[in-house]
Amino acid sequence: MTFCPLDGNSRAYGAKHYGLSAPSGTCSGEEHDSFIKAFKAKVAEKSPNLSFPEISYRAWASNDSAGVATSSDGTAAVPKADSASPKPFLEKNVILYGTPGTGKTYSTAQYAVAIIEEKPLSDIMHENYDAVFARYLRYKEDGLVAFTTFHQSFGYEEFIEGIRPVVSSEDKTETVRDIEYEVRDGVFKAFCDKAGAPVRSDADLDLGIGKNPSVWKVSLEGTGDNPTRAECMEKGHIRIGWDNYGPTISDSTDYGSDGGRTVLNTFYNRMQIGDIVFSCYSSKTIDAVGVIVGEPEWHDEYDFYKRLRPIKWLAKGLNEDITDLNAGKSMTLSSVYKLSVSVSDALETLRKVRPELFTQRLIIPNRVFIIDEINRGNISKIFGELITLIEPSKRIGAKEQLRAILPYSGQNFGVPNNVYIIGTMNAADRSIALVDVALRRRFRFDEILPDSSVLANVIVGNGDNVVDVAEMLKTLNKRITVLLDREHAIGHSYLLPLKEDPTLERLADIFKGKIVPLLQECFYDDYEKIQLVLGDNQKADDGARFVVKKSDAHKLFGNADIDLPVYYEINDEAFMRIDAYAFLR
Repeated sequence: MTFCPLDGNSRAYGAKHYGLSAPSGTCSGEEHDSFIKAFKAKVAEKSPNLSFPEISYRAWASNDSAGVATSSDGTAAVPKADSASPKPFLEKNVILYGTPGTGKTYSTAQYAVAIIEEKPLSDIMHENYDAVFARYLRYKEDGLVAFTTFHQSFGYEEFIEGIRPVVSSEDKTETVRDIEYEVRDGVFKAFCDKAGAPVRSDADLDLGIGKNPSVWKVSLEGTGDNPTRAECMEKGHIRIGWDNYGPTISDSTDYGSDGGRTVLNTFYNRMQIGDIVFSCYSSKTIDAVGVIVGEPEWHDEYDFYKRLRPIKWLAKGLNEDITDLNAGKSMTLSSVYKLSVSVSDALETLRKVRPELFTQRLIIPNRVFIIDEINRGNISKIFGELITLIEPSKRIGAKEQLRAILPYSGQNFGVPNNVYIIGTMNAADRSIALVDVALRRRFRFDEILPDSSVLANVIVGNGDNVVDVAEMLKTLNKRITVLLDREHAIGHSYLLPLKEDPTLERLADIFKGKIVPLLQECFYDDYEKIQLVLGDNQKADDGARFVVKKSDAHKLFGNADIDLPVYYEINDEAFMRIDAYAFLR
């Protein structure tokens, strides 16, 4: 690739590390090409393995143009106070709040992309939304973004962890379907446990770790030194037994009373390429960490332990005690099973014993967990001890890092520093007051306001009798703010269909089916105020009023000796009259 952006970061990085000054100001195509050729030659001389995209990333990571110092290991240090360049998104916990229809959920995609790409939010906001959303979907598919919605039944068990019933038919015969209980990770804990998985930036740095790996314990013949362990370490694989069942394992395999069903099902079906393997040396220690790189194989040339899976050993010859990482539990005699070790902790162990693997080109990306309608759930019940652990100063890797022993699994759990939380909250919902105390100190609150500018130049009607939709939204919201409050303003998304179909029919459908019902809810059917919002009080003709006052109740009751009040009706015909919208322009 021969293109490199000549932004402030790239210019400063090139000058500092390669001694080349890019053309100043807006350069011509010839000047750009000439500089790129010289830059490419210099890079080939000093850093032959680096591509321009990697240089651009390094320039951003080091942020030389913004006055950010870099330490000896290439990581960014504290930015200088006189820095004037835009900064990447820094807040760990953010809540987007606003009235319905302002695009809070829509905006989470922009926030997420800014966080993952470590770019200023303003830069992402100026990009085409379709392009940003396409990247957002790709990140979500790659496991860098997760999304959930809180509701009244949502609890700690769904969010962090809980005990759930399972039918144990997998380990029993088909005629026995007992109910057993297992500890199951909730959506947020599962997301955090995998947050440490790296994203490769160069083929020769690919550790082979999958997008959503699990961490497995494997016993190689037994504990301590033995010939099988030595051979596996030398040849790059793991081996287990149960040779008496032969080379082929299927649903029809008769396990009889010898057992082996659970181990072999794990080895053949549950363990996946890209999963992490810990080699068990003793009940507490491991001697190697590897990654599964191949499918199960049968090797008849061995006298025993003939079942094999290829492994890429990332670290060997270790003596690491993993008891604390494994929820305080010692490892058992079973040949293969899933550990309670998170991917983040497994990678941190690997980083400790093999720091050279984690170069600047091996990126541990930021990850974003989105909680829609965060104020709909019982925050204390859902978050539990995590309400403290999510604080930036308490994250893993921070100065005041904090872990908590989880009640069901016993895992010593902490929230990784690269996990960002974005919540959305409806400001018109008065339950916001119930969560302010719990969340206010731990989250930054960004208000998302109705944006009439997205409706600019949307006109309904012809000639002089037209409706400017952007101005109409401004007028509606000013009246609502005066009569009620700004938390009940109408969001612009209600009117967005008019951008594609600016017809009176579409406008009438939106007003009749969405705007008026929304006003009825906001004003508790106070139709006098609804008339003021819609401008009906300024109209001389009842035919043009959306809400019509009626005072003919005596026709219904005859000469009843009671004081009958006025009542109101919705005038369906008014919605299809362009002049009915005259006092909303």
